[in-house]
Amino acid sequence: MRMRGLRVERGDGGGQVPRRLRGWGGVSAMAAACAVTAAAVLLPLAQAAPESGRGGTVQQGVAAPAVAPAAPAVDETCQDPEASLRPAGVDGAAIARIKAAGKLVAGVDQNSFRWGYRNPVDGKLDGFDIALVKAIAKDILGDENAVIYRAIPTSQRIPALVEGRVDIVVRTMTINCARLKDVAFSTAYFEAGQQVLAPKGSPITGYDGSLKGRKICTAAGSIAESKLKENGFGSVSVTVPNQLDCLVRLQLGEVDGIITDNALAAGQAAQDPTVKLVGSPFTKEFYGVAMNKDASDLVRRINKVLDNYRAGGDSSQWIKAYRTHLESVLPGIPGPPTPKYRDG
Repeated sequence: MRMRGLRVERGDGGGQVPRRLRGWGGVSAMAAACAVTAAAVLLPLAQAAPESGRGGTVQQGVAAPAVAPAAPAVDETCQDPEASLRPAGVDGAAIARIKAAGKLVAGVDQNSFRWGYRNPVDGKLDGFDIALVKAIAKDILGDENAVIYRAIPTSQRIPALVEGRVDIVVRTMTINCARLKDVAFSTAYFEAGQQVLAPKGSPITGYDGSLKGRKICTAAGSIAESKLKENGFGSVSVTVPNQLDCLVRLQLGEVDGIITDNALAAGQAAQDPTVKLVGSPFTKEFYGVAMNKDASDLVRRINKVLDNYRAGGDSSQWIKAYRTHLESVLPGIPGPPTPKYRDG
């Protein structure tokens, strides 16, 4: 099945511009179409009433500006950002507040295939990150479904935590020194790297001089955006609120390539067989669960959850989640990163 003659409503007063999507096929087309629909409604429905369903309540996130400032420069005194607080099961103020509310409020994505997305089969949130949220809720509240999910754009992950709109963010969020100025992180639960996604047959060969003169898309507030600002190889930067918006623009022919985490890009390539990862990853990054800087008890509790999540080798919860959600698009990963801890 092919999608033809799709008309796209422009948001800049330019009227309707007929465009044709690059070829989508079969079941992948259905998954991609569902994801595109979710991306299209995410921002306009920012203040919509909660949507209830099995597996938690979903609330839309606050709308992000079209262009957000890039991440600040890395703090040179930060030597080992992946080192987190040692795990503990004791309750503190943050845990007590979550228990009193009876719900864990989690900032997630609903547009990243295999990570946090609307499963087109049943319309429910699914993915590797969603499985981890459920494990955290099960440990703290005794019920994996005691969750309020809030779908938030990439650029709103830190503001949502700082302003107390969510308890945690589990949204393919890279741990780094710049972000540690504003939020706290758990130990790492996945290793990824920035890479270029481009149409098959494109002259783009990777994060190199082949980007010169090309329109390259990144999500606002992402590592990819800051890297492209550092060295864009003469490319033209295009910034969007959500990473999936880049895939839509690529399919519409409005950009020539995307820079994003290879873990996310692999899912996008699985959705659309006309695109592929090119070159090699040019960073090494680790995803962590992000929390408010004052919630040290929650950081320790989630690190305890992650210790249990990794335990058991091939029968661990981590491996089961990987095989269910990621192995088909990211094969050959032997296991989770080794956790790092700091004193205190």
